[in-house]
Amino acid sequence: MGSRSSFADQQSDEYKRLHVRCSENLLPVYFDFDQAGIRSDMVQVLAQNAEYLKTIPGKWIVIEGNSDERGTNEYNMALGERRAINVQQYLTNMGIDARTLQTLSYGEEKPLFTGQGEEAYSGNRRVDFVVK
Repeated sequence: MGSRSSFADQQSDEYKRLHVRCSENLLPVYFDFDQAGIRSDMVQVLAQNAEYLKTIPGKWIVIEGNSDERGTNEYNMALGERRAINVQQYLTNMGIDARTLQTLSYGEEKPLFTGQGEEAYSGNRRVDFVVK
C-alpha cells in the first residue's frame, strides 16, 4: 500500500483529526473535557484497533495520552496518563497482550491542533497508538 496521501493533505485538520499521530491502520480515541473514561462512541474504534493489533503480535505499541491546554501542566500530564492507562486496560480486556502495551503521557505538551476553542481542544483530547 502506498503513502496515505500528499503532504498538503496531511496538513489538513480533517486528515489530522482522523489519523493524528497514530501508526497506519490505527485510529485515535477521543475523550470528553476533563475525563479519562472511554466514550461510548469510541468503543468501536477500540475494537477495530484491537483487531488490527491481533494481526501484529509481538510488536510494541505505545499508547500516547494527550490533553488540551486547559489546566496546569502537572494536571494535564496526569490526565493524559489516566487516559492512556484506561485505553491500555480496555485493550487488555479485549485480548491484547499487556506486555506489548506501554503508556506515555504528553499532557498538553504536543498539541496537534492550535488555537483556542472547542474544535482545537477536542482534537487534542485523545490517545494515539504508535507501533514500535
